Amino acid sequence: MQENKRVSNALMLKDWIYLTIIFILLFVISSMNNIFIIPSIGLWFGMLFYSLRINGKRREEIEGYIENLTFNMDSVTKDTLLNFPLPMVTLELNGMIIWNNILFQEVVGERDVVERYIYDFSEDLKPENLIKNGKILPTQVKIKDKTYNVLGNLVRTNEKDSKEHYTLSLYFIDITDYNLLLQKHFEEEPDIGVIVIDNYDELMQSIDESGRSQLLAEIDKNIKQWFAFANGVTRKYERDKYIIFFESKYLKDMEEKKFDILDTIKEIDMGNKLQVTLSIGIASRMPDFSSGINEAIDSIELAQGRGGDQVVINENGEYSFFGGRSKEIEKRTRVKARVMATALERLIDQCENVMIMGHANPDADSLGAALGVYRVAQCLNKPANIVLDEEYTNVKELVEMVRNSGQYEGVFVNKREALDITKQETLLIIVDTHRASITTCPEILDKTSKIVVIDHHRKVTDFISEAFLMYHEIYASSACELVTELLQYMDKKVTIRQLEAEALYAGIIVDTKNFTLKTGIRTFEAAAFLKKYGVDTVVVKQLFQNDLETYVDKAEIVKKAEIYKDEIAISSCDKELLNTSIIVAQAADELLNIKGIKASFVLSPNDQKIVISGRSLGDINVQMILEKLGGGGSMTIAGAQVPDSTLEETIEKLKAAIDEYQENIAKG
Repeated sequence: MQENKRVSNALMLKDWIYLTIIFILLFVISSMNNIFIIPSIGLWFGMLFYSLRINGKRREEIEGYIENLTFNMDSVTKDTLLNFPLPMVTLELNGMIIWNNILFQEVVGERDVVERYIYDFSEDLKPENLIKNGKILPTQVKIKDKTYNVLGNLVRTNEKDSKEHYTLSLYFIDITDYNLLLQKHFEEEPDIGVIVIDNYDELMQSIDESGRSQLLAEIDKNIKQWFAFANGVTRKYERDKYIIFFESKYLKDMEEKKFDILDTIKEIDMGNKLQVTLSIGIASRMPDFSSGINEAIDSIELAQGRGGDQVVINENGEYSFFGGRSKEIEKRTRVKARVMATALERLIDQCENVMIMGHANPDADSLGAALGVYRVAQCLNKPANIVLDEEYTNVKELVEMVRNSGQYEGVFVNKREALDITKQETLLIIVDTHRASITTCPEILDKTSKIVVIDHHRKVTDFISEAFLMYHEIYASSACELVTELLQYMDKKVTIRQLEAEALYAGIIVDTKNFTLKTGIRTFEAAAFLKKYGVDTVVVKQLFQNDLETYVDKAEIVKKAEIYKDEIAISSCDKELLNTSIIVAQAADELLNIKGIKASFVLSPNDQKIVISGRSLGDINVQMILEKLGGGGSMTIAGAQVPDSTLEETIEKLKAAIDEYQENIAKG
């Protein structure tokens, strides 16, 4: 009715405009000659009568046409709704069904659905889960054995009391076949893997020549038998390397088996004195073969950088780890140390200046290694600086000793000064870490592309991948041990000062816990080399002496330790300590002296974070546990910093990580 009036009014408006113009013209004519007054009035009223009559007929015709059209549209709408090709349903905002078509009844398999609630058929269809900002969110739901995409809209209607009222209209699109096809596509995508025999050279040396071919044949047979269920391809392309291709759907089965090939291969006994261990790197769901093979190689490097005897899976940038429980066996050659020393010397020769940086809140290993590298740069006549964190409480005595010697004027720079000095031609040498995020000043990495990394920690996924040179040896006890080896193999004779030798020796002492953990032949050789330069062991010991307050704090932490799972000691300090990192680390070391304890964890709040220090005698991998909390390290020494968490919450997270680790061990 409103539409009819609107159309009629539009027509009448035009006629009144014409009549007004005619009236004005007749008035002008009549004013010029009175004889035209009466004819003009008669003519105008005649035209008015004619216009009203014609408009009346036209209005009746238009109203009739619109009413007929409205009736036809209502019929079309009703017919469309009833025969809509998709299942459709209309709901109240509380989820009650007020109308549905026949196809929706077929979807739910019931006829009487009106006045029932939509979420009776699927919990995902609750109206509060569907509506956001006045719009219906596209939702995927499963009803019976089929999957549907649910689309819809809000419909506003006016009731008799003129209040606004909303209903929901939902449309169901069957995507069951599409999902099955998509699933089949993903399942049949090719995954690429690389397998490496970790200790190939050592195995060959541990068995006589006649048994070598039998050992390799047995390894080859076990690898091919294990991957045979995947209907894939396994090919040996080097003496100790294999490449594998298989469909993605089999990866889940491998994960469920926890890649028990790692344990199977260790059981091989063909007269070899050492266990056989494998590392496997797998790239899954990669866009093309080129990316896949590159990512598989990166994964195998990561697996070996974490100690070997494990599987690393890269699925679209998300890493998963299996295995890695074997103790690290020293596998290093002096050839690599000599090659790295020559390469480092060449890079220093070609640079403009050298910037040396360790990890944030440095320890003796980080600073000792930095001082060793500084001496190399000095001997090659290159200006060098060490970036020192403002918080260096762990090495306060060593820093003061360096400054008081009077031989290192301007060697230490803060972050701001380091950023000003660093240029594109600066060589940045990072020691005792391979993670950009935990370096003293991560911003420096963006100012130069010439980066060298010297580290001994087990590799993590966010390592510095753009390094020119990476000397990463997880079998080394410390970064100081690696730097000491580099010093011995430089082409140019490097003579180190007594203070630098003592700093390097202190770093080895810290990371080996006085030569009790993770020590090998090369560790003692490095210590002997440093001793030749006048290392005073008493001076080194004094660097680690604590004041009475620190000693008492450490004793309190040890006193309140909780024994978890019969073999793990967990303790904490509920107050922020002056030397948090030192105290928690030393307390964790002390807890290992308790009989029956194989691993220890100490927690303490520090600068709105919870600091965790983990230690192990080697039977428990503390790195794998603390990785769950965002930390890292090595099998026997690891740490983590947990932000936005209370001490109690972090302890519960730690226990959950320990439980998960032990469950995985129990499952093999």
